Amino acid sequence: MPVLVRFGNWVGAMAIAGVLLAAFVLQFAQHELPCPLCLLQRVAFVLCGFGFLLNLRYGSQPAHYGVILLSALFGLAVAGRQVLLHIVPDDPGYGPPFLGLHLYTWTFVFFLATIVGVAILLLLSGREPENRREGRHALPMGGAARLAAWLLILVTLANAAASFALCGPIECPDNPTGYWLLTRLAP
Repeated sequence: MPVLVRFGNWVGAMAIAGVLLAAFVLQFAQHELPCPLCLLQRVAFVLCGFGFLLNLRYGSQPAHYGVILLSALFGLAVAGRQVLLHIVPDDPGYGPPFLGLHLYTWTFVFFLATIVGVAILLLLSGREPENRREGRHALPMGGAARLAAWLLILVTLANAAASFALCGPIECPDNPTGYWLLTRLAP
């Protein structure tokens, strides 16, 4: 895999881990509880991130890019739906704006950027030799790739635990006001 493509996949994995980490921090530091659409966007980010990690681990493959593109399209649709829910004049939106835009609008932009970035990586990837497709052998992962992998895994697990604490085994409320788990633990 060309060095530029490997670097692009690393940047993609780190950027997605950063977005998930920022969402997680906002959830607890700013008490911004995610709505169900926000949680679906996080799922799309996780799937995109693991597509990038597959490329880092097993080499640049069209199937891995397919995972990223389908996940980004799903995230784009969910974020677009949320943007359209709040596009009506005088609608305050969900959550406070960040740099003039709400987080779901930034998410829409980020998923668009992911699709464009993957298209560029596909153009740069070139064609793999035919004999390489017969078996997928793991590539050695350097320190930066391992950092991206562990960061993405840890942030994913933390978001999954926080989502369970928020919603529990039931459907999440449209406008959450507190954690389901805390209501069950309180006397």
